[in-house]
Amino acid sequence: MTWNAAIRQGHRWLSIIFTATVLANFAAMARGEPPAWIVYSPLPPLFLLLFSGLYMFILPYAARWRSRREA
Repeated sequence: MTWNAAIRQGHRWLSIIFTATVLANFAAMARGEPPAWIVYSPLPPLFLLLFSGLYMFILPYAARWRSRREA
C-alpha cells in the first residue's frame, strides 16, 4: 500500500471515529452535564482529519509543480 492510499484510508477511518465521538457528545449532553473528556473527545480526530485532508488537498498541486519542474 502506498503512502497516499494509507493516508486516504486513515482519513476515512478518522471520519468514522470523529462522527462517533460527536454523536456520543450529543447523547451525553442530552442526559445532562457531560464530563470534560467526552466534550473534548472529538478534537484529536478532528485535528488528524485536518492534517490528512490538507495533505490530500495539496497532492494534485504538488504533482503539477513536480511535472513542470521536470519539463
